[in-house]
Amino acid sequence: MDVLECLGLNLDLPVERVAQMAEEVGITFCFAPKFHPGLRHASPTRRELGVPTAFNVLAPLINPARPPHQLVGVAPSKMTRVVAGVLARRGGTALVVRGDDGMDKLTTTTTSQIWVVRDGQVGRRVQLDPRDLGIPQATQSDLRGGNARENATTVRRVLDGERGPVRDIVLLNAAAAIVAMNPTEECLSQDLTEALAHCAEAVNSGAAANVLARWIAAATTTSAPR
Repeated sequence: MDVLECLGLNLDLPVERVAQMAEEVGITFCFAPKFHPGLRHASPTRRELGVPTAFNVLAPLINPARPPHQLVGVAPSKMTRVVAGVLARRGGTALVVRGDDGMDKLTTTTTSQIWVVRDGQVGRRVQLDPRDLGIPQATQSDLRGGNARENATTVRRVLDGERGPVRDIVLLNAAAAIVAMNPTEECLSQDLTEALAHCAEAVNSGAAANVLARWIAAATTTSAPR
């Protein structure tokens, strides 16, 4: 959230405006305390703790938009199957992922585990090696961020076309979000490879940067233009 604010996004918007931006721009951000007022009391404590809490696992499950297709990252290994099971009961499709380095996303430093959710079922666990997709193995230091302002600068550099380990992991997870719309265990690697190409083109063409610019512009207004 702090990174998005440093990029110039106003996240404390009325609920109606949040929904409008999803339609206008194709992207939006659901600021939890706006939709779940009780979380206002937990937010200061979470920031003071500075470590992951149960809310990190719960957040994707209490998304007010209830998206039918989701990419969900889960850091605690014991919770991956639990989250996948919840999403399966809701219907829709999802990829639940965890990096074997402990990241709550697909990682590029080592292998990752993926659970495919579709047709009300949780499929078998699939192991993904990013090198099988042509992505070089990174190190933890390659991906380590800084403060919010530094990370916002990194975001803009990636969207401006800067290549390297950060771009690689961003494209990999963006590709997984696309595949989550219609995931299959048998074709997962092939589908990710194709989606990676689409994501790279979105960045290289400037389309991704354009979406961010339109999102920032839309977030400066409190209601839809008449």
